[in-house]
Amino acid sequence: MTPLSFSNSSIMKLIKQKNIILKSSGEFLADAIFPASDKKFPLIIFVHGYKGYKDWGAWELMGEKVAEAGFYFVKFNFSHNGTTIEDPNNFADLEAFGQNNYSKELDDLEIVINHFKSQNEVDSQNIILLGHSRGGGISIIKASENRSISKLITLASVSTLDRFPKNEAFENWRKEGVYFVENARTKQKMPHYFQFYKDFEIDKERYDIEKACKKLTIPTLLIHGTNDESVTIDHSGNLRSWIKDSKLEIIENADHTFGAKEPWGNDILPKELSKAVEASIDFLKYDRYI
Repeated sequence: MTPLSFSNSSIMKLIKQKNIILKSSGEFLADAIFPASDKKFPLIIFVHGYKGYKDWGAWELMGEKVAEAGFYFVKFNFSHNGTTIEDPNNFADLEAFGQNNYSKELDDLEIVINHFKSQNEVDSQNIILLGHSRGGGISIIKASENRSISKLITLASVSTLDRFPKNEAFENWRKEGVYFVENARTKQKMPHYFQFYKDFEIDKERYDIEKACKKLTIPTLLIHGTNDESVTIDHSGNLRSWIKDSKLEIIENADHTFGAKEPWGNDILPKELSKAVEASIDFLKYDRYI
């Protein structure tokens, strides 16, 4: 098991708490990055997307930049994202990945919110969700349910969680009980058990992002790239039309991960992700978009 550790940023004095163990339907890890100060800081929780994890690519650098701006930044692995406590940077548990579903992700996020909002360094009246891709959709639903969320930011978010196989592919999934998606980077065959769809069907109203958006009354910033190959920009266009108090920020030439990749062998953010982070900080500090 990787131990909990503390370290400082070379740019400014930051405290890093790494691999904090939390529990829901399974154990999972979370990190916190925040300025070394006696002050209380707004809490920002980053919610990763499909086939993502907290240490993917440039997310650590993103967290440092947000913390340097005066925030308590948290990132975490969903309990069933396929990583493990012992191996948080690889999909070492494909069985867990196959057993993931939206209700588990929402439960995990609730646990993360409750754990970190009680920390001494956190301003519990100022809690922000920052969701990427599918994590954006999960963040929208959670923000519509949890009144402690004060602001919302999405990066390349989906506008629907009904992203399952269709027609013949769906019937084959129902019959076989599992379908596989190849991870382009690792070449692993990632299983998706039919329980995923059953969970969606049972609680379909809860997972309706359009309905969740129309319940939101908090300031929301939607960020999307013009070159997103995975989730097209019209998804954020939909969200903008559904969320009353929202602004769409378009990042020219940005792809789905805003120029980041895994591994990220650089000590600075990619240009497009840096622009997205700067827009997020401006929104949080000055509300200039709303």
